[in-house]
Amino acid sequence: MRKKWMAMAAAAVLISGCASAEPANTNEQRNEINPLTGVESSDTARRTMAVVVSNHPSARPQTALDEADMVYEILTEGGITRFLALYQSEYPDKIGPVRSARDYFIELAEGYNALFLAHGYSPEAQGILLSGDIDQLNGIQYDGGVFKRDGSQKEPHNSYVDVEQALDVAEQKGYSLDAAPSRLSFLTEKEERSLTGEPAETLSIRPSSNDLFESVYEFDGDSYHRSIGGAEVRTDNIFVIEADHRVIDAKGRLDIDLKSGGDAFLIQDGLLNLVKWRNQNGRIVPYTENGAAFVTGKTWIHIVPASRGLNKAVNVEIDGEGNGS
Repeated sequence: MRKKWMAMAAAAVLISGCASAEPANTNEQRNEINPLTGVESSDTARRTMAVVVSNHPSARPQTALDEADMVYEILTEGGITRFLALYQSEYPDKIGPVRSARDYFIELAEGYNALFLAHGYSPEAQGILLSGDIDQLNGIQYDGGVFKRDGSQKEPHNSYVDVEQALDVAEQKGYSLDAAPSRLSFLTEKEERSLTGEPAETLSIRPSSNDLFESVYEFDGDSYHRSIGGAEVRTDNIFVIEADHRVIDAKGRLDIDLKSGGDAFLIQDGLLNLVKWRNQNGRIVPYTENGAAFVTGKTWIHIVPASRGLNKAVNVEIDGEGNGS
């Protein structure tokens, strides 16, 4: 049976636990805990790499999307979503297909001091990227080198980052590659065990009316998994935020308010809670008066238009009698 999530029910549910796991400041702790996942690791002293990845049906299945520590899914023009994939705990050999940048992708990447990679740019993004203020590599300048074309696919969904070459060129340009980001806050094991919320074992997210960009997640008792073009990705946190979207030109390009904060659904361990989101030093993070944070593991953040609203964008499927339809 299927049930659309209602705000009245969600508003009554808050996360228990104080989310006391604040970011560590010492180098010793940073080297022990991965900054984007909170998972213990022996090698965390590397820079975040942020890559704009296509989600067009012709681009699926994507390469190495499942290896990202954190992924933002955001609308571009025409109700189409695109990914900003952040890699820090490991660098894959190849990532893509890579698409063009928007200014809000750059804004999100800056929150992690990431090396930014895209193939192309909007006029707003072009001005930012070519200013020299951002450490970045773009397929417009490095087509055929850092960005290699896959002859089995059609443009523009055939450009892939060769990560080894990207790192070589970044080094040649004098970009730092060992500037690990500060660590996100994560729930402690005790706080995670005390989580409460509404059951959310199967859910779908539709940021627009375009059915081709609906995402469906299923909880297997350990993490959420989602199929994209036949390839499976897994995540431990699903964070759905609503933000104001405004069309700014005749091509339908968007301005997205990523600073003002607002309502959000935080979905973890098979449970859904209504929380708030805020921009904390360039990062989109959850919070409530009682405290909220991600559980350790990977995170997917969906940004949906406030005009559409969380209730319309997110649907939760609940099994059993008496749960409505």
